[in-house]
Amino acid sequence: MNQDTKLKSAALSESAIPISVAAGIASLALVVPLLMSRSTSPTPDHPKILLWYKTLDQPRFKPPDIAIPLGWTLIESGFAVAAYRLLRKKNDASRNTSLAWLAGNVMAIGAWSRLFFGRQNLPASTLAAAAMVGTGAAYVAAARPADKVAAAAGIPFVVWVGFATLLTAAIWRRNR
Repeated sequence: MNQDTKLKSAALSESAIPISVAAGIASLALVVPLLMSRSTSPTPDHPKILLWYKTLDQPRFKPPDIAIPLGWTLIESGFAVAAYRLLRKKNDASRNTSLAWLAGNVMAIGAWSRLFFGRQNLPASTLAAAAMVGTGAAYVAAARPADKVAAAAGIPFVVWVGFATLLTAAIWRRNR
């Protein structure tokens, strides 16, 4: 190992969160939305919510039901990778701002599900989805200087919640 590599390694180990801790914290990007939305998911173990969801007049552009949890799993996995990468970076303002935006977006995923399925509040869930487009874009912009790969992991979220905003607005309009 040359001197330059040793210095970089020492600087990283002095300022970054240890690998196991970073991995544990990053996994919360998958766990938190699941825990927040589990009690309000439209599944057979929540028959009233499932019935409400199935009786909504939905637009033709709504994807198949299986696509939604698969999409969210991929997005949340991307956020977990992004969180891990950011947590392993030097502790600075750029990294910390990125992590704050990322954490806010992870919480927003679960909160949206509670608004839409739990409270069955179509207007509020439409507004929340639109707000998530903004917070997602803010995350991407904040993360770019800290870690371009972590920033790129937020792009599918922005696209997905942009689509979710259109879908939720259409569902709201059709079910007034």
